[in-house]
Amino acid sequence: MSETGRVDNVIATAGDPTTSATGENTTTSADNTPMNGSLPRDERNEQVEQDEATQPDAQETAGHITVPTRNIKDLFNPPRNIANIRQRLFDVAEKLELRKDEFDLYWPYVDNVWVRQHRAGSDKTGLYRTDYYACRLQRPTYTPKAVDKPRPDGTPTRKKQIREGGKCHMKLKVVRYQGGYQSVTINQLGDRTQHLHDLDQMDKIKRTTVLMEIARSEVMNGYMPASVYTVMSEDEHRLAASGGRHLNRNDVRNASQVWRQQHKDPLRVHDGYKYDHGNGIVRQDGAIPLVQRVVNAEFVDPTLTYYAELPPNTLRFPEEHRPFLDPYLPPSNATFSEDGLPHVTLTYATSMDSSLSLAPGIQTVLSGPHSKAMTHYLRSKHDAILVGVRTALADDPALNCRLEGVGGYGGLGWEGQPRPVVIDPGARWLLTPQTRVIRTVSEGKGKGPWIIIAPGFAMDPNRIEMLKYYGGKYLGLTDFDNRWRLRWEAILRALAAEGIKSVMIEGGGMVINELLRPEHSNLVSSVIVTVAPTYLGQGGVTISPAPRLDADRQPQPALRFKDVRWQSFGEDAVMCGRIPFVTTPVAASHPAAPAMMRPVSFFNSSVDAQNGFQPRVPPTS
Repeated sequence: MSETGRVDNVIATAGDPTTSATGENTTTSADNTPMNGSLPRDERNEQVEQDEATQPDAQETAGHITVPTRNIKDLFNPPRNIANIRQRLFDVAEKLELRKDEFDLYWPYVDNVWVRQHRAGSDKTGLYRTDYYACRLQRPTYTPKAVDKPRPDGTPTRKKQIREGGKCHMKLKVVRYQGGYQSVTINQLGDRTQHLHDLDQMDKIKRTTVLMEIARSEVMNGYMPASVYTVMSEDEHRLAASGGRHLNRNDVRNASQVWRQQHKDPLRVHDGYKYDHGNGIVRQDGAIPLVQRVVNAEFVDPTLTYYAELPPNTLRFPEEHRPFLDPYLPPSNATFSEDGLPHVTLTYATSMDSSLSLAPGIQTVLSGPHSKAMTHYLRSKHDAILVGVRTALADDPALNCRLEGVGGYGGLGWEGQPRPVVIDPGARWLLTPQTRVIRTVSEGKGKGPWIIIAPGFAMDPNRIEMLKYYGGKYLGLTDFDNRWRLRWEAILRALAAEGIKSVMIEGGGMVINELLRPEHSNLVSSVIVTVAPTYLGQGGVTISPAPRLDADRQPQPALRFKDVRWQSFGEDAVMCGRIPFVTTPVAASHPAAPAMMRPVSFFNSSVDAQNGFQPRVPPTS
């Protein structure tokens, strides 16, 4: 028989109305403790403290019973890492972006902390909705009146604990987006600050919706509040993780008060428990705690459950291999360089004859499973991942990270997911909802791409709106080098202006060869190359920088890395190194075009002509 279902053996009766010595109607439990109305003198102070913590919601107060969506199983099997997530939603030390289903799951665990002040409404597109929240301690509980008016039904007014306002000034701005994907962005409003109290104090003042729903659901299943409290508090660790360290018997009573007023059926204790006079509800000798019975009845190893919920293409990269790579990666608190540029990691996989693919436009797999997992670990350490348009057209890449623990693969929101960036001066990459990178966004496993383009043509407004719908955008640049290509320094500065502090550049061949030129030595922070044990043969896309000549016009090695380290990953060899800084880069044969960045919506022939820009589409990267 289910522990949460009704049984015929009624062990104790509770909820029967009685009359107190003062003539007030009260309700008593099996241990003769009044459930409402008059309380014994030694328990009145406790009840006053609990009134605010567990007052019924508006629907229940009006007599409408809200059907609980949670039960005791949600307490015994809480969401993974719920204690850590509660703390992060309490601190909001940085902007948090959650998927909508994550927000709906986790927010009720901290709704004792945050109170919605007002709703600003939706924007003109109808895709964004903004709410503003404040810490509960910012406002007082209520303004005390000289004389409390009696309720219309004659029942006494609630005893409320008076609390002054202005105890904490933290505020949040919560923006919900419902477009090509659904997200909720949580950020502090105004200057970043901290609570003037800890989370435990809020758990003491107010109980969460989760705890109150669990308590109410158990009482609605026919169990005495004292019995419900006993089984909920048996596993202190699980209870504290969900914010219930200060839960007590009065909380359970208050959570089910409205329902008990409408349902007078006898209540019972849980199977395996009994009423012990003076001690309340206790577990019978030799009985297995309910938490163990519930967990054992549905027992699945939490680790196995976690892995079962991960996408099947999730990758894992061993911890012991990470120290080899970390010195060449941006630090966790990465900042811009002295020149205001992001950290740039150039990485690619090549064959032994320095080829990226068998032929132009043909996708060629070179990395083995170990080095592929390494690549996704590298992606998780960067703010953005960049490729040229030829790679995007040939491979239709997802441009996301599939490492276990990042957003969409066991992590929270989109944490650890890099921003896809595609260099597409001629806007050749036509995105549709079926494009792989867009499907990845819709599935909550990646971010919308940013596409860097050059002016000189009329951009279809529908393409701009479609990309915005999926969280991406076009960035327009008009800063060219002496060969009428977009200047790499301008590209990196544009990304830095968007808050990107680290970029992982993966290809293709033209992009990599360009960045290995001497004049770009100051832009690349580190290089990580995977060498596969294979020859692709002639005719492929090769990595071979332009030759260098000395003062006597004699050929010299194009490039030799420094700070080099090698390590095997499966059958592949991985090299980490840095590019020596060249103090005298190759001079341009003629001056570069003026540097400028303009919104893409302004890019059309008539505007370009008015501003002196020649409608010229540079070669694609």
